[in-house]
Amino acid sequence: MLSLTNCVNAIIERLSKPDQSHLLSGAEDVPLALSQVLWQPGEPVAHVYFPTQGFVCLIATGPPPSGLEMAMIGREGMVGVQAVLGSDRTPFCAVVQGEGRAWRMATDVFQEHLVRHPASKRLLDRYATFRFNQIATLAHCLCHHEVGPRLARWLLMSQDRAGSNNVQITQEALGSKLGVRRVSVTVAATALQDRGVIAYHRGHLQVLDRMALEQAACDCYRSDLERYAALFYETHSG
Repeated sequence: MLSLTNCVNAIIERLSKPDQSHLLSGAEDVPLALSQVLWQPGEPVAHVYFPTQGFVCLIATGPPPSGLEMAMIGREGMVGVQAVLGSDRTPFCAVVQGEGRAWRMATDVFQEHLVRHPASKRLLDRYATFRFNQIATLAHCLCHHEVGPRLARWLLMSQDRAGSNNVQITQEALGSKLGVRRVSVTVAATALQDRGVIAYHRGHLQVLDRMALEQAACDCYRSDLERYAALFYETHSG
């Protein structure tokens, strides 16, 4: 029998105990390997994932490092949110950016769970709305914010999901994720390093001052946190 005490995914933890038990009875605990591709754009999505460690990135055009990063999902959410809406396809490539583990569930089994458990469906409908709003925020961020604040936001999101001050990533890969040239990342990272916020050398990045990094980030980071908190508040109050 699966133990709920080992379930450290925030979405699953918010479900009632009966809903948790039913969901996990159809799931399996699987590893997430670094750079593992969970699916390609346009392919049928056979499984949804609830990460418990590590995180997955959704890439707009092909696998990294060539594509723009549209979302970063760790233990706070689920990968495959389109299944909540009854779809099994997505325009994004899903790639593991931080190795870890996840509960994996067949898409059709997951969708059947939502039919049988309306409270789960209500929570995941709200989560889907949050994710769509997050992508809209990203579009605004791309158009209106400088590279430095966007880089700070990305580093905070990565740190939140990895649970570590250290990130292994090249400037070229960072540029692809942020949709900018490598030289722009170099300038932004150097500015943060000169202020003692981060240390960066040959693909190894370390966050030295979390508070200063939060101050350097654009407002999109805080907006996402507030929307995510509201997701659970609405579920509890509803």
